[in-house]
Amino acid sequence: MHLDSRNSSSANASVEVTLDGSPVALPPQRRSLASIRTYLETLAMQQQRILCSFALDGEQLRLAETVPVQKPFVRIEATTVDLAQMPLQLLRTAMLQTADAKAKVSAAVTLVVINDPARAREHWWNLAQALAQPLLSLSLIPEPCANSATAGASMLQLRKWQLEQLATIIQDVDQTCWSEDSTALSNALEHRVLPWLCALQATLDLWHETLSVPVVVTSDA
Repeated sequence: MHLDSRNSSSANASVEVTLDGSPVALPPQRRSLASIRTYLETLAMQQQRILCSFALDGEQLRLAETVPVQKPFVRIEATTVDLAQMPLQLLRTAMLQTADAKAKVSAAVTLVVINDPARAREHWWNLAQALAQPLLSLSLIPEPCANSATAGASMLQLRKWQLEQLATIIQDVDQTCWSEDSTALSNALEHRVLPWLCALQATLDLWHETLSVPVVVTSDA
């Protein structure tokens, strides 16, 4: 079934919508996917919460992207997060982005070899855009919250170092991608990009473990 702005007012009656696991009754005029998401976002804000995930028939949609105007679906599952938990949510987003980038780079190690150099270069340049996404998510974490998960250097300083490292890695891989032998690009992805992503993943796992520990407040007797 297609549920968009051209559907009848009764079309959304067969769509199952949940917010934080609870069923939501949609107003009759909420027919398009965009209008439903806006309605759920409004419900969340009324509770001083933020919509953090939006799944369509089990498939997660990126909240930062425009929702598809026409798409068949029968179930919407949305979840929210308290404002106080946003730093942890941003960290989890960065973890997912890192895992996604790692999987794409792992696949590209073989993929670039079986493509001609021109296509291999284009694949690398498209892939390079995903590498900075985790760092961009981390940049949204307030500094006091971020510093509580690190020791020594501040989170801001760590992010600067990570950006510098990534820039150097991208420059190095760019040099290899001009080789007529695509094996050079494959080796650079395997030995330069993947280790950096693995190190970032380990760092994020440690930060997540630290921020996930509940703060115990004690009072003096």
